Amino acid sequence: MNQLLSTVILPAEVRAALESAPDVFVPTTRSDLLDRATGAGAPPTFDVVYDVQGRGPVKEADVVRCKNGIVVNYPEDYLRRRDPDCMRIADDLPTDKPRYRDTFGAEFAPVRQETLDWLASQELLVVPFRAGGLTYGTPSLAIVPANAAFFATALVDLQGFVDLAESEPFAPRSIIYVAPPFRHTHFDGRQVVVHDRSETLHEIFSYNLYPGPSAKKGVFSVLLDIGEQEGWVTAHASAVRVTTPYENETVIMHEGASGGGKSEMLEELHREDDGRILLGVNVVSDEPYYMSLSEVSTLSPVTDDMTLCHPSIQNDSGRLVVTDAEDGWFLRTDSMTSYGSDPNLESVTVHPDEPLVFFNMQGVPGATCLIWEHTLDSDGTPCPNPRVVVPRRMIKKIVLDAAEEVDVRSFGVRMPPATRDDPSYGIMGMLQVIPPSLAWLWRLIAPRGHKNPSIIETQASVEATKHRMVAEGVGSYWPFSTGTKVAAANLLLRQIVDAPRTRYVLVPNQHIGAYKVGFTAEWLTREYLARRGGATFRPDHLTPARCPLFGYALTEMKIDGQLVRPTFLQPENQSQVGEEAYDTGAKILTDFFKSELPQFLTDDLDPLGRAIIETCLADGSVEQYAALTPIV
Repeated sequence: MNQLLSTVILPAEVRAALESAPDVFVPTTRSDLLDRATGAGAPPTFDVVYDVQGRGPVKEADVVRCKNGIVVNYPEDYLRRRDPDCMRIADDLPTDKPRYRDTFGAEFAPVRQETLDWLASQELLVVPFRAGGLTYGTPSLAIVPANAAFFATALVDLQGFVDLAESEPFAPRSIIYVAPPFRHTHFDGRQVVVHDRSETLHEIFSYNLYPGPSAKKGVFSVLLDIGEQEGWVTAHASAVRVTTPYENETVIMHEGASGGGKSEMLEELHREDDGRILLGVNVVSDEPYYMSLSEVSTLSPVTDDMTLCHPSIQNDSGRLVVTDAEDGWFLRTDSMTSYGSDPNLESVTVHPDEPLVFFNMQGVPGATCLIWEHTLDSDGTPCPNPRVVVPRRMIKKIVLDAAEEVDVRSFGVRMPPATRDDPSYGIMGMLQVIPPSLAWLWRLIAPRGHKNPSIIETQASVEATKHRMVAEGVGSYWPFSTGTKVAAANLLLRQIVDAPRTRYVLVPNQHIGAYKVGFTAEWLTREYLARRGGATFRPDHLTPARCPLFGYALTEMKIDGQLVRPTFLQPENQSQVGEEAYDTGAKILTDFFKSELPQFLTDDLDPLGRAIIETCLADGSVEQYAALTPIV
């Protein structure tokens, strides 16, 4: 076994597997991994193939070396995005997630040992990293087949590389094991990620090579597990410091289910060729609605997806303080359809400081991988989940190694079109101001929303979510949590209550009533909030929304001297919507909340949380929510 592992504290059976492996390589630089990503001698293409018992060689991925990095593609559409039902829990600690034994009818322990035995027969990479970033993260390891070096490279880019030669004795708090053939031999071709927890070690067994469920969200699970034990939260959020043309600074933290606009909150506002901003297009009349801004604010990204709210960085400001839980970002580029879509990201990815790792994009050996050239799925349409891992240090204008106080926490929801002839829940106004109690309720439910691009959805589920919402769950990080919903709910409520000077808003994307808006409404709302700075909303600027779950609607929104059309603020006044269709959508939304909330009413729920939920179940008014948790 590699001498660098002599100071690493490992379970006896894991050490035995490493000692039996024919070769164990521990990288001391990122280049060590990248050089191995296309195999020995660094040919321009490499197939990641495994011998699967009874089926012979099976290709799980192919890797192409391009000028600007390596490009990874998978032979099945299914493997190109995260399966939301891949997590299984193997231990007996408290959880509300499906247990391995209940799903597969047997204990995991024999499969765990089979996995270690298989790894013991392979040439391996053992990769040290810190889950949660290099500053506040916990020591961790990944044990990966040597021919999946691309996976290990993406992992250390996301989490932060550790050189064991320069580190103190290393006691992993989490270990990721990667064994792709088991997807076929044990799990009928499905993505399965098994979590086996103890109070001191969180093991993740990844049985596929798409990094989303393991190297990305699996590490998120570790952070949530540690936080649940210690009483803090890693939020599913992005954060950005917005500096207006007048040099006012506002920090906005944006949350939501996957596809809810977190990465987009960090994007520059998109303009038409003539410089105008297309806010929306009416889906009935095809009427476009434009706005103009002479100057826009400067964006300094803080976090992209996993936002650390560690107790050691909190202060007495009355605001939540956050920092990044990652060393690199797993950026989705489905909105990049041609040159010029995002010049900043294009510059970073076309001419990176060092080679990057791309997923689900077209790669030609020796050529430049372009982030708008997406792999085609089997039906001939572009894969909706193209990704690139970009180290934080390469992100332009990023806030490096600093904790930021959050002025506004926004929550984004993908909304379907809503019209008089086809009513739906897509009736949220462009900006809804909500008291903290409603902010907690929305995060408790975290609606997944309309046509989510990040996860696998069948056509039937897409059609169903048009009129029937689907919950992603507590804080929108519930899909990655291995604990219990009520414990997570209590932590989230305490976090909100302990930061009374942070304000809360709701922001829709994709549609506002009859208008298709994409993410432009979110970008303009960001501009509006930043120009307001820390100013409170005067009572005459707010009116109770027709649907109480939306809190307050604005009576007026002015950006750079221009008034936003009022029907974007109160969609019930759109001619193609009207009050009757709005109320139908409000009932869909309210009924959905009422169906989801009773599960939290246990003896373990915080009393304030119980009062908030009971207010919703009793069709409470926004004033009643505000009385429970005033807007400071």
